[in-house]
Amino acid sequence: MNRLGVLISGRGSNLQALIDAIRNAELNAEIAVVISNEPEASGLTRGQSAGIETLCINHRDYSPRERHDQAVVRALQERRVGLVCLAGYMRLVGKPLLDAFPNAILNIHPSLLPSFPGTDAQRQALDHGVKVSGVTVHIVTGELDGGPIVLQRTVPVMPGDSPDSLAARILIEEHQAYPAAVRIMLAGRWKIEGRRFVNA
Repeated sequence: MNRLGVLISGRGSNLQALIDAIRNAELNAEIAVVISNEPEASGLTRGQSAGIETLCINHRDYSPRERHDQAVVRALQERRVGLVCLAGYMRLVGKPLLDAFPNAILNIHPSLLPSFPGTDAQRQALDHGVKVSGVTVHIVTGELDGGPIVLQRTVPVMPGDSPDSLAARILIEEHQAYPAAVRIMLAGRWKIEGRRFVNA
């Protein structure tokens, strides 16, 4: 069985998308653990409600920051996780995690990367006046939102959109895109060429 570890910091809506895809037999995987760096993250309750083990590894309890990453790595390795899914995880992934899971950490971002990395991607898109935004699932590297792109889906920008209204439509696509990207990764018929993700 393909064992996933899901890292969250907030409400865990993309975690729920993975839970639903597994429950509906759309994704052949098991979520081995949900880990949050925030003790009040409501996504922990989502995981518990689905019968998944949940942990809080509070980043405030660790200094320097590498020690937090090392604690997360230990928790993931103890549970034999093969693929790590960032689902609203609001921490930069450091070297200990990258070294432990090379090309095996996925992130989802609410823009068509490389446009509008970082925070407030929807506001960035609207301020720039783009006509199309979307969602990107990519492999995590040491470059912020800069890893090889596994999958992208587009979302039109509508007249009168606000950051919130655009974010709501992008979120609908995220819930389809993330399980699809995880399926691609778990199938194993892919390789990295330079910075390109090539799916056979």
